Amino acid sequence: MLVLAGSPQLTRAADGHAATPRIVAYVISALKMGDLANARALVNQYRKLNGDTPEALEAFSWLARGEVAAGNSDAAQADATEIEQLAKTALSTRPLDAEPHLPLALGAAYEVQADLLKKQNQRTEALQLLRAAIVTWRGTSLVDRLQKNINLLTLQGKPMPLLQQADWIGAKPAAAHPERGKPTLLFFWAHWCPDCKAEAPIMRALAEEFGPRGLVILAPTRYYGYTAQEENATPAVEKSFMEKVFERYYSQIPGILVPVDSGNFTRFGVSTTPTIVLADRRGTVRLYHPGAMDQESLAKAIEQVLAPAGAAPKSAGAGR
Repeated sequence: MLVLAGSPQLTRAADGHAATPRIVAYVISALKMGDLANARALVNQYRKLNGDTPEALEAFSWLARGEVAAGNSDAAQADATEIEQLAKTALSTRPLDAEPHLPLALGAAYEVQADLLKKQNQRTEALQLLRAAIVTWRGTSLVDRLQKNINLLTLQGKPMPLLQQADWIGAKPAAAHPERGKPTLLFFWAHWCPDCKAEAPIMRALAEEFGPRGLVILAPTRYYGYTAQEENATPAVEKSFMEKVFERYYSQIPGILVPVDSGNFTRFGVSTTPTIVLADRRGTVRLYHPGAMDQESLAKAIEQVLAPAGAAPKSAGAGR
């Protein structure tokens, strides 16, 4: 077994995002192979050698999620409860966002507990848990993740929140809210996000196919306070960096509009990038999906939104 001693330094990967601690990577790898026993052994060994560091708790939180995926509800609940208690103990001597790993662990603990309640048909209780946590952690990075989980339970079938537009990258639309009255695809991205860049060709293909039929694509993003080159970047420096990323990866998407505002990420619960939201011409959310999606699934969802009332949508991928 690997001996995992020593807490890693907080560093950033080449894309500027916080690097993944080795213990977290090892646990994720074990879970991908379906080896829960090894994942738990890795977490236990690391905690024994290093204590309940933020990195240890983040790794522990992945284990809890693995137990949920495996259908081990009792183990997942026990893990999530312990992570929450350990995180709150640590927070008696430090702010939540002093580094990124403890917020990730605590957010996962709430997420696991809410997911277990949902699986037990206790949707109301899950929402109560998440909303109470938002009140407790208001003003921290945890709010976006908690809101994401609330949105997963409530947003589909509801009116899409209006986008804030504090700033723009690229072209600024003439209309104050170009999404109003039109079928709209929101593609939330971050300049450091490799999954977002991988999704760009899909967005381009969808824009080419469905743009002529009235689909509006907006790609909201936000300032993070750093770039791949600078740990602490001013908004002006970060915007210049974002414009370069946009030009390289996203500028070929026909008609794309890019509002920049952190409030959009909070309102839509964007703790995962990309996050994809699809609304019909009445502004009703038909799809809310944290994470990447394949082209066929997205095209099928868009066809359903664009189809006239009472008409059968075309098969996804038709004409391609």
